[in-house]
Amino acid sequence: MLSLRFAIPTANTLTPPKTKPKPGLVVQTAWNQTDLFPSLPKRYDYKLQAATTDLSVAGDITAEEVVELPAELRRELMPKHVAVIMDGNGRWARQKGLATSAGHEAGVKALRELIELCCQWGIQVLTVFAFSYENWIRPKVEVDFLMSLFERALKSEVESFSRGGIRISVIGDSTKLPTSLQKLINEVEESTKHNSRLQLIVAVSYSGKYDVVQACRSIAEKAKDGQIQLDDINESLIEQELETNCTEHPYPDLLIRTSGELRVSNFLLWQLAYTELFFAQELWPDFRKDEFVDALSSYQQRQRRYGGRH
Repeated sequence: MLSLRFAIPTANTLTPPKTKPKPGLVVQTAWNQTDLFPSLPKRYDYKLQAATTDLSVAGDITAEEVVELPAELRRELMPKHVAVIMDGNGRWARQKGLATSAGHEAGVKALRELIELCCQWGIQVLTVFAFSYENWIRPKVEVDFLMSLFERALKSEVESFSRGGIRISVIGDSTKLPTSLQKLINEVEESTKHNSRLQLIVAVSYSGKYDVVQACRSIAEKAKDGQIQLDDINESLIEQELETNCTEHPYPDLLIRTSGELRVSNFLLWQLAYTELFFAQELWPDFRKDEFVDALSSYQQRQRRYGGRH
């Protein structure tokens, strides 16, 4: 089930994925929740007034059109829902001698390119892990920068996303977000809710464990009020109460994690039950078209049995 970008045998591989040299990686992840940054050296200089990098790339998300797929991919085997843990922004910046804030901004540009590729290649849902609930333990200066970056990115891209037919949904505990960001999220979700080309789900202040807990609490309240009976509780009912109830395709077909880390980090724990996993060594800002093609090609070579036999 796992694809590690390393030479591992897979019985269902039709053709071996192409290989190419990989960049050297630092073992510690920039998203490690145990790394509390007890001091902030210059590389963590989050000066909001200096963070004015243009977050867009040339041109808008293109209008809907038929785009030829890369030769490695087959349209009928494309996943409907791709989820991504975008890991490695901090290490990317440190390797280049830049402030970590520059890594986060580069990560936004990589995300925009991935969104455009999903639109062109017919992927219906893209869910990205932007900020975990556990990330609130990071230094306040970093958290404040990330919240500001998210707000600026939403403001700068919402018109382009609307023209491109992209629906925006945000999942997670929004009560901890700045009031201005909460207001913006509500406006963006409302203004794009009728778009159907691609649904972009952004997980912010999200926890997979809490997602299951809040679903159970909601079901318990309904049972207490007599709206449902004990025999009504099943997987389908729980699915309806999870935060991914905002999409017709709540279960990702493919999960991609960058930076060489081999874990799911409390992301979509219920929803990933039968998801195909792909771990890329590239740091998130370096994950671009070729790397996405590799991930999709690996996915298309697999036989999804869901516990059965073929």
